Amino acid sequence: MSLFEAIILGLIQGLTEFLPVSSSAHLRIAGELLPSATDPGATFTAITQLGTEAAVLVYFWGDITRIIGKWFRHFGSGSRRATSVGEGTTRRSTTVGSAVIEKNDPDVRMGWLIIIGTIPIVIAGFLLQDAIRGALRSLWLVAIVLIVFGIILGIADLLGRRGKSLNDITYRDGILFGLAQMLALIPGVSRSGATTTMGRVLGYQRPAAAEYAFLLAVPAVFGSGLYELYNSITEPDASAPFGYLETALATLVAFGVGLAVIAFLMNYIKKHSFLPFVIYRLLLGGTLIVLLSTGVLPPL
Repeated sequence: MSLFEAIILGLIQGLTEFLPVSSSAHLRIAGELLPSATDPGATFTAITQLGTEAAVLVYFWGDITRIIGKWFRHFGSGSRRATSVGEGTTRRSTTVGSAVIEKNDPDVRMGWLIIIGTIPIVIAGFLLQDAIRGALRSLWLVAIVLIVFGIILGIADLLGRRGKSLNDITYRDGILFGLAQMLALIPGVSRSGATTTMGRVLGYQRPAAAEYAFLLAVPAVFGSGLYELYNSITEPDASAPFGYLETALATLVAFGVGLAVIAFLMNYIKKHSFLPFVIYRLLLGGTLIVLLSTGVLPPL
């Protein structure tokens, strides 16, 4: 594939990673429509996601560094003391220098929630490697999943009118969010779409569900992307459609575009529903079925 095609795919990755429309599905489809007409592959997809996830780090830098800092400090090597909380109860806290990090501090709890929520996709990703690189990349499956999960997102967003915030996330909800993120291994589901849908089902505000989805994706995406990058270096695949230069360029483009899309989406969902994305998913899935049925596109 050429540098031009790499730029196009990087642009698509950046535009679609954070919208609930599935970036992996778009890369899969776009690869067949480009002049080289080939699947970019799971490795290329995972590595370019490092670019969009770097955009998450930049956009949420203050939140992420605060969460990591408090999570590590709450283990602290400093003294521990019991603080009175009402009659007959105590609360454990960690004193580090002059700062006291409570065990129930929201940032500490968020750190644990991200860890717990990441476990399902790590296990599934490890066990389903062959399927992720093979059967799950069928365009028939992509088309069906785009439509089905589009409908589910629409229903969840329509009925999810309650107002839970990030501070209301429980460990049970963290696990459910993690199970939803696990479905993103299937092209067409959408990582942000699946976790945001779960958030709406559980009664969370759109911005809260989206922000937690972004934070939850950080360790999973970086873990997967760095793993694939390491494998591509230590065990290079001569049949891979992209070389290092093309992949790096696509990743850089994905970063720049992704940063702009995050800002747009976080502002958009404060006032608007996910209906336009639901309609888009249905139209894309239906169009894909027509193209596959008429032989314009091969299923694999």
